[in-house]
Amino acid sequence: MCSNSFQRNSMTLLLKPSNGTLANRDTQAEFNLKPDSLYFNDGQRRIDFVLAYEDESKKQHKRSFQKKQMRKRLAYESNLINCGLQLEATSSVSVGDEKLIFVKVHAPWELLCSFAEIMHIKLPLQPNDLKTRDSPFKWISRFFSVDENIIKPEQEFFTAPFEIDRLSDFYIQDKETFFNPATRSRIVHFILCRGEYAIRDNVRKFGINKLLDSGIYKAAFPLHDSRFNYQSEDPNCPNERYLLYREWAHPRNIFKLQPLDLVRKYYGEKIGIYFAWLGFYTQMLLLAAVVGLGCFLYGYFMKDNCTWSQEVCDPNIGGKIIMCPQCDQECTYWNLTITCESSKVTTTFTLADYGKALFSGKFFLDPLSSQQEEHIPYTACGKCVRMTFCTSAVLFWILLIIASVIGIIVYRLSVFLVFSATLPRHINGTEAIQKYLTPQAATSVSASIISFIIIMILNMIYEKVAIMITDFELPRTQTDYENSLTMKMFLFQFVNYYSSCFYIAFFKGKFVGYPGDPVYWLGKYRNEECDPGGCLLELTTQLTIIMGGKAIWNNIQEVLLPWLKNLIGRFCSASRSEKVVPRWEQDYHLQPIGKLGLFYEYLEMVIQFGFVTLFVASFPLAPLLALMNNLLEIRIDAWKITTQFRRIVPQKAQDIGAWQPIMQGIALLAVVTNAMIIAFTSDMIPRLVYYWSFSVPPYGSQSTYSMKGYINNTLSVFAVSDFRNESKPAALPMFANQTTCRYRDFRYPPGHEHQYEHNIYYWHVIAAKLSFIIVMEHIIYLVTFAISHIIPDVSKKTKSKIKREKYLIQTLLHENPVKAMKKNMGSIADKILKGADGTFRPKTE
Repeated sequence: MCSNSFQRNSMTLLLKPSNGTLANRDTQAEFNLKPDSLYFNDGQRRIDFVLAYEDESKKQHKRSFQKKQMRKRLAYESNLINCGLQLEATSSVSVGDEKLIFVKVHAPWELLCSFAEIMHIKLPLQPNDLKTRDSPFKWISRFFSVDENIIKPEQEFFTAPFEIDRLSDFYIQDKETFFNPATRSRIVHFILCRGEYAIRDNVRKFGINKLLDSGIYKAAFPLHDSRFNYQSEDPNCPNERYLLYREWAHPRNIFKLQPLDLVRKYYGEKIGIYFAWLGFYTQMLLLAAVVGLGCFLYGYFMKDNCTWSQEVCDPNIGGKIIMCPQCDQECTYWNLTITCESSKVTTTFTLADYGKALFSGKFFLDPLSSQQEEHIPYTACGKCVRMTFCTSAVLFWILLIIASVIGIIVYRLSVFLVFSATLPRHINGTEAIQKYLTPQAATSVSASIISFIIIMILNMIYEKVAIMITDFELPRTQTDYENSLTMKMFLFQFVNYYSSCFYIAFFKGKFVGYPGDPVYWLGKYRNEECDPGGCLLELTTQLTIIMGGKAIWNNIQEVLLPWLKNLIGRFCSASRSEKVVPRWEQDYHLQPIGKLGLFYEYLEMVIQFGFVTLFVASFPLAPLLALMNNLLEIRIDAWKITTQFRRIVPQKAQDIGAWQPIMQGIALLAVVTNAMIIAFTSDMIPRLVYYWSFSVPPYGSQSTYSMKGYINNTLSVFAVSDFRNESKPAALPMFANQTTCRYRDFRYPPGHEHQYEHNIYYWHVIAAKLSFIIVMEHIIYLVTFAISHIIPDVSKKTKSKIKREKYLIQTLLHENPVKAMKKNMGSIADKILKGADGTFRPKTE
């Protein structure tokens, strides 16, 4: 990887392989008492990376092992020096950390140019000279933008992959600033990941990551340019970290637009594209949140005017309807008015069935630089065995989730019997709590809480298992590793988070039979039934508990834990350190960013996207809650990486990776799920069928279209004498003379020639539901297809920049050298011809 041309005069550090001490006194540099300095002690060479290790000579235990570790470290550092990097070591100044040695790494200009060409890094050719027109709506964004006097807009450049031979064609005003700190750190990290430290059995061992895993180095990180809450005293420091905290990560900026150019410049494209995507997703939630909130408020204020809800609460209608027991023996008859409050709440949400917004976003940045694949020695047969094992492991955990869902269902069936026997099934007007504490509500809430606890426990266990499985697969590149882990984690969490919601939405109450012939689950437990108003309220309860609990748990993990760790670390270091601590030692005591980087942030948002889209028809406030969460999430993530974590190694990114097709798949699935929720989970279709067909002759008795009589028409009649012995309810005095009861279904009454069979109303409703699903899906897919073709993926402004950049690359880097070569060849040919002409011309006398 390193050419011999960079070995000359670059060895600023001389090492003794025997004991690892530094031969040159200048390289074991003392701290110069400049805590904000970002340079070597000479004040000229910038620190591009920092390595930290514990001095092996000061450790007392396992001397042979320590010597082995030291040899690897010395070999590694020697190879870095041979590669052209310059190193300077400094001991820790903190009392108690004397064993810590910090190795500061600097990449000289020639090395940066060489590896910039190897890595195909795109660097400025010339400033953007295209004329641009401001958007007519730009004056609105000014109220939410960062003050340009504080964070100056970044100058736009046309860029091209760097070539040393074309150095004069690039826009170089100052060699010190041509490679910005993020690019310098990225190049140095590229070298560190390929530095050799040992050869065993003709196999070369290399890479800083393996040295970190083995404990040879304690940390490896680029430096923050300043403290986050104070400006640097160094006049040459740009204080970008301070600006990012003040104008981006601080909570007071919650409604401001993000300074994405500065984020990209400081942290690199991969971090920049994450926050650009998160900001775009949050903006798109605004429209969905407004629509959902409007529908919710309309339903809330109109719930008392709903005819069918009034009938449920009316003592002369719902008060005289006695419902059949919902379980065997332990349950008894109950009064319909007990569902009065839940019917009003259900009205609030079912009126919001139309509040749905589907969207998708695409981002286009510079292409990802080429990666060198690491050779992995396994055969095709070995790969097949690994894939089989990994697939089996994933399927096992998915089956484990399904087993947990079945366990929750069994819990619901069992505990419903207990609540039915202990909680009252009729309302006493003086006891308001009975309006809400029904057996159905108690079962739903307790089951949702237990389900959430199980979900979080399984998540914590599977995260480690998924990483182990992916490591066992031995992916060839980091991109392959991330994509493989992404699919495993998402597939698992999709089943884990959504399985209970899918059960409530599409299975609960759908296969229950009727009181005289109930359907039993596992041959023992009678299937659950929904309230007369449907299972929509229970689905909303499940979604609220899971979404709310997940948001709280994630904030505890992302904010509270890193803050506490850093607080304890600062307290311990403050009690034993000197007053002045260098920049690299301050950053060392921050939290390290995980190997997976932003993986969990993406996963969190994609799971939230699923909740917002898949079940929005049952919970129209989900986009509003997601919007509020994301406004905080942007600032929390910004605060976390700016104040609590070491500076992230900049990386290139072309897009959001495997998350894009996953979100597109969720959006397509959401059309189906919401259509089915409206059709099969809510009562919207049965109400419309009754309103337009069964409220007026020939099926109804109303003179005009009306919802009057809906409750009586949609509750079937069952004769108490038709109960089987094992299902007959306990006889209570108040229901001693009860001859019939009602249940939620569309069946003929007793005494009819087709008694307890589905009636004509049922088949009308089924036809309407299927028709609604087909029509809704086709309309939404058609609109989505049309919008995706009307709105271009790349704007005209960006297309113009791409064309202009291609033209400059073609002209400056390819055509001009060819013209110069032709010109030179032409002049040489003229000289040759003139010389030849002079040779053969006869001499004049």
